[in-house]
Amino acid sequence: MSTVDVGSAGASSAGAGPEGASPRGANSVGAGPVRVPDDAWALLADWLPGDDDPDRPQITLSTVDADGGPDARTVLLSSFDRDGFVFHTDAASRKVAQLEARPQAAITVLWPGFTRQIVVRGVASRADAPAIARAYRARSPYLQQLAWLNSHDFAGLPLEERRARWAAFEREHADGFEQPAGWTGFVVRPTRLTFWTSAPDTASRRREWSLGPDGWTHSYRAG
Repeated sequence: MSTVDVGSAGASSAGAGPEGASPRGANSVGAGPVRVPDDAWALLADWLPGDDDPDRPQITLSTVDADGGPDARTVLLSSFDRDGFVFHTDAASRKVAQLEARPQAAITVLWPGFTRQIVVRGVASRADAPAIARAYRARSPYLQQLAWLNSHDFAGLPLEERRARWAAFEREHADGFEQPAGWTGFVVRPTRLTFWTSAPDTASRRREWSLGPDGWTHSYRAG
């Protein structure tokens, strides 16, 4: 395995942090937050759509439950930058309870046809209220309404009743939806980033950046 120490210098380049991010994350080294190093950021910016693209990527968010067991679900990646990856969800959801108890999390992005994959391991923290509000306003009307009606009680209703209630709620809010109080967001600050690409004519490999006490290190790993 080839390893190169890129330190923390590559993580200090300009670039705004995720809105609502704490000024010092749990993955920080020294006096400030540690940002994604240059080479890893170049891959992220090349592979993932920009934050202004309305077609948001689907990601698998993995968490740890109260018994130490793994849990996972699919969410939308709201935004990303050199400080972290942001997603939004219902504050009453199981994933929020798990992250509040154990903030360690992983994000997986898999491309169609199994040609590329990004795995991010990191520490999650709440986004701040103004950033959450801006993210809600940027959501499509469907996703804004979903934030109101996506409850366990609603899920237990028969299909026709769910359709009827959905349509009624939409009519009642013809002028748009206010943000529900229970809608929240999290920033996952990376401590490890792994990029995999397929290689049909040879063995595939992964490029990995890991954050340690002295900053970021880079290595190539078997695919």
